Amino acid sequence: MNNYYFVIMDALIVYPENKEQLAALKAMKITFGQKSEVYPDYVVKGVKESLKQAEDGELTPYTGIKDMLNMARV
Repeated sequence: MNNYYFVIMDALIVYPENKEQLAALKAMKITFGQKSEVYPDYVVKGVKESLKQAEDGELTPYTGIKDMLNMARV
């Protein structure tokens, strides 16, 4: 079984209010651990298949949940 790892990166934006806060942030040099998630083969296969369909122009526009579920509009 192949495992595919995707690294999830989040941004943290900090606006120090003065030079002291800026100096404190620089001094901290915090290292955060990385999160990674493993996706099953069928998920990766489905994503690759969807990307190929998009490249080939085989797109179906989303027009609403009722259309997606083949329900008649009231």
